[in-house]
Amino acid sequence: MIVDDEPLARRGLELRLQAHPDVEIVGQYGDGAAALAALRDDRPDLLFLDVQMPGVDGFETLRRIPASEMPLVVFVTAFDHYAIRAFEASAADYLLKPVEDSRLAQALARVREVRAQREAGAHCGQLLELLGELSGRAPLRLEEALLPDAIERLRREEKLAVRDGHRTIRVDLRSIRWIDAAGDYMCLHVDGKAGAGETLVLRATMREMERQLDPQRFPRIHRSTIVNASRVVELRPHSNGESFLRLDCGQELKLSRSHRDKLPILL
Repeated sequence: MIVDDEPLARRGLELRLQAHPDVEIVGQYGDGAAALAALRDDRPDLLFLDVQMPGVDGFETLRRIPASEMPLVVFVTAFDHYAIRAFEASAADYLLKPVEDSRLAQALARVREVRAQREAGAHCGQLLELLGELSGRAPLRLEEALLPDAIERLRREEKLAVRDGHRTIRVDLRSIRWIDAAGDYMCLHVDGKAGAGETLVLRATMREMERQLDPQRFPRIHRSTIVNASRVVELRPHSNGESFLRLDCGQELKLSRSHRDKLPILL
């Protein structure tokens, strides 16, 4: 479903979506009130939603949708200062007008990924409930259903091997605050003793570090910076489209415009 008060914007998005055969447009509406009235009949899986519209705006439209009927949402707007608020509203993505084909493709890829995760989670939950019923026990938790070797593998993956001079250190991923590049070296800023921080320096490239780390836990937020998403406690937008992150250790980092697609991970 497309909801936008600008006919040309609706038409432009419709034409771009034709390049994606798995997307079917079930309805187009010029304001939030009309979309809400049609939502139950159209039953969309995905809502492309403008922010600024007369009457019921995008955020109010989202607020009025019952949780049981809530589709995935991609905001489409000409204003970048709504981005953090959009992701706080659990949007799958946030597109700026005029919409670029490459960004639309990225947004749809993210929507497919989120939808698949939701379906897999629901299926897993049903399966564990069934296993619990068959065994006469309370419904199993996911960690109880994992095989011991799978659990051990997950534990091993919580460490990162770092070469420091003539020794190799296994660093707990949870202790990493952020990582930044310094020429041909990478600086790992980690928790130290008594709450103090320390820096480990290793010879590596940004690309090599990205290959070793889960991008959903350690997103790249700048051309020279990777952050541990679990350590972010505050996001502050800037008027130029960039944002500033504050970590639980007090450190402030910049989220560049080119990496703004990492906002869903950070929130």
